[in-house]
Amino acid sequence: MEFNQLTSTAVQLYDEWIKDADPRTEDLVLMSSPLPQTIIISAYIFFVTSLGPRLMENRKPFELKRVLVVYNFSVVALSLYMCYEFVMSGWGTGYSFQCDLVDYSHTPQAMRMVQVCWLYYFSKFIEMLDTVFFVLRKKNNQISFLHVYHHSIMPFTWWFGVRFAPGGLGTFHALLNCIVHVIMYTYYGLSALGPAYQKYLWWKKHLTSIQLIQFVMVTTHIGQYFFLKDCPYQYPVFIYIIGLYGLSFLILFLNFWYHAYTKGKRLPKGLQSVTKVQNNNNGVHFKKQD
Repeated sequence: MEFNQLTSTAVQLYDEWIKDADPRTEDLVLMSSPLPQTIIISAYIFFVTSLGPRLMENRKPFELKRVLVVYNFSVVALSLYMCYEFVMSGWGTGYSFQCDLVDYSHTPQAMRMVQVCWLYYFSKFIEMLDTVFFVLRKKNNQISFLHVYHHSIMPFTWWFGVRFAPGGLGTFHALLNCIVHVIMYTYYGLSALGPAYQKYLWWKKHLTSIQLIQFVMVTTHIGQYFFLKDCPYQYPVFIYIIGLYGLSFLILFLNFWYHAYTKGKRLPKGLQSVTKVQNNNNGVHFKKQD
């Protein structure tokens, strides 16, 4: 009886909570409730940390050169498209880069922002293939906690962003992330083409710098909210989430930068996995917001 009461109470609380969601997003794929994405993310974590490595234990690694080339350059194309859509739906057509509110109207521009926010959210599931490819290629040493955490937390938190606040100042980090992904996945795509293209990858050492710039920009932009005299942003909780996420990765990469480039000493164990990811041809730098 107590269990039924708890279940009933939980359902009532959820119904009350979801009433405030944006009705424009309720019919989009995976937007009906957080349950479908929770199942997908849980399956992803189970596969890349347990099931996948066990299945591959006595098998030869897959040769995925062509797949990686197509995948990486496809992500580049998708990221370019999302950059354009974010710019055209607000960030290049009227946003002030300060207190930009969510436009809940049904104007073409507002709906364009809704669509690109959802697409960005969905792209996080596509990027989970990064880790799946690690498993299939038996690159298990690349599957660190931070790597899996990043690929899990991004889609999970973005569901709430799309469902409640698709637009406004909370999407600036998504635009930056798309720009960085164009650069990163171009590098990964060229790397996957083989040794003949290594001469075009002289800028590999600058990828960490690009990441750091991204985190600084995200943290600075979101941090200004706390200094604005009057900013009636509709869901301040997302400001805190973005701020904490951006700040944590800024600290992580500053630490990496200090030990790798300033001190020139061996990285602490906690950051060795980050370095390995950065040096992998199809690795994933821990992207800010990613």
